[in-house]
Amino acid sequence: MLPNVLPKSGSEPHVPVLAHLVGEHLAVQPGDTVVDATFGAGGHARLLAEDLKGSGKLVAIDRDPTVKPYLDRLRAQAGVDVRFLRGDFAVVLTQLAANDVGTDAVLLDLGVSSMQIDRIERGFSYATDAPLDMRMDPTSEPSAREIVNTWDEAELTRIFRSYGEERYARQIARAVVRRRAVQTFERTNELVDTIKAAIPTPARFGDGHPAKRVFQALRIAVNDELGALEAALPAAVAMLRPGGRIAVISFHSLEDRIVKRFFAAGAKGCTCPPELPICVCGREPELRLLTRKPIRPSSAEVAANPRAGSARLRAAVKA
Repeated sequence: MLPNVLPKSGSEPHVPVLAHLVGEHLAVQPGDTVVDATFGAGGHARLLAEDLKGSGKLVAIDRDPTVKPYLDRLRAQAGVDVRFLRGDFAVVLTQLAANDVGTDAVLLDLGVSSMQIDRIERGFSYATDAPLDMRMDPTSEPSAREIVNTWDEAELTRIFRSYGEERYARQIARAVVRRRAVQTFERTNELVDTIKAAIPTPARFGDGHPAKRVFQALRIAVNDELGALEAALPAAVAMLRPGGRIAVISFHSLEDRIVKRFFAAGAKGCTCPPELPICVCGREPELRLLTRKPIRPSSAEVAANPRAGSARLRAAVKA
C-alpha cells in the first residue's frame, strides 16, 4: 500500500505508490463513481478525488478503524461526495455487487500500509519489538500471537512455505513449537530470535532480514489476504459498468499471480476445443487487458520510497 499520507496537520502528503500510473490506467472522469477498496491513509483516494474535479462520488473501504483521521481530512479537502464503508474489502465489494451498485473505477492497493507498519504497537514489523498482533482490523481473530502459539507444526510449516515462500519453513515451525512448549510467544522480538536460531548461519545474512518471509506469511494468514483477494476480484468486476476500469497493486508474487490469472481468464473468449470448426460456447471476453505485464515503479520512485520496490500494477477494462 501507499506511504503514510498527511500524518500531521499542515504537512505535505507523500505521493502514493505508482500514483501517476494508477491515475493514467483508471482514467477517472468528472461525474464518475470511484471505489478505493483499500483506503489506508488516503493517498490514492486524494488523487482520485482530484480527478473527479468536484463532480462524482468516491467510495472508500477499509477494515482498519484508525483510518478515521485520514478520512476526515479527505472529506474536508476532496470537494466531492465521499462515502466510507468499514469492513473487509472482499465482503464489502461482494455486498455492493449483490445490490447492483455500479461504479466506473475500482482500485485495490494490496498488503499492509505504512500507516500500520509505522505504528509499532500493531506488531507488523520485524524490525522493532512489539506485541505479536498483525491484525488490520484489531477486533478480528486470529492474531499472529494466537497462530504462533496454537497452530500445529504442520500448519505453521504450510503457511511459512506457501505464504512466505520460506526455504526453512519446516525448521522454523519446529523451533516455534519447541519454544512455545517452554514459554508462549508474546512479542515480535521473541519470534525473530527463534527464526534466527532455527536457520543456518549463512541464511541470516542473505537476501533481506531473516524474519521477513515468516512475518509476511503470518500477516497474510492473520488477515486472510489471499482469500480476500480471490473473492474481491469477481465482485469488483461485477460492479464495473461497461468501460469501467480496475487497477490492482500487489507487492509479492502470490498476489500478483492471482490477479494475473483472474485478468487472463476474464480476457479470454471462446473456450471451445480447437478441433471444433466454429464456436459453440458463445463466450465473450469480460475484460480487456490494459497491462500485458505488470508495471513496476521507476528507479527514481524506489529511491524516494524504498517500500515501493516490490510493487506491481495490473489493470483491465470491462468490455
